[in-house]
Amino acid sequence: MNVEEDLAALQEMTTDELREQYAEVFGEEPRSRHKAYLIRKIAWRIQAEAEGDLSERARRRAAELAVDAEVRTTPPRTQGERGTKKTRTPKKVELPRDPRLPAPGTAITRKYKGRTLYVRVQRDGFEYGGERYKTLSAVAKAITGSHCNGFRFFKLAEEK
Repeated sequence: MNVEEDLAALQEMTTDELREQYAEVFGEEPRSRHKAYLIRKIAWRIQAEAEGDLSERARRRAAELAVDAEVRTTPPRTQGERGTKKTRTPKKVELPRDPRLPAPGTAITRKYKGRTLYVRVQRDGFEYGGERYKTLSAVAKAITGSHCNGFRFFKLAEEK
């Protein structure tokens, strides 16, 4: 048994061949398809068989360390779960309201090109002309056709 040749041969194997070799060496199917990981695990087993496994003292020490280690709180994925992805529902964060804005339900008025504009402040945006907008700037853009600061357009910006 030439360990160096066996280890060199591992480098030439495909991932599928490595998975087969892993199953042969360890007696179970690998959960990984990571080539470098499979090579390391198989190489370790080849070297352990050729040069001897851990000493009894090393095994006792490993057992002591394992007792102190944190226990895994989530179970490993099973073969059927592969490809499924857990999704988290983000919590809705209530952002503080801009102090320049009036309270929800208030109407903001502005004279523009001979018309009086009415914009109603909502909890989650603004209503103008029967449509909803997320920002005052979006309302101002709908009115003027070009981007401008909504607070300045409706004269809500603090004067310096």
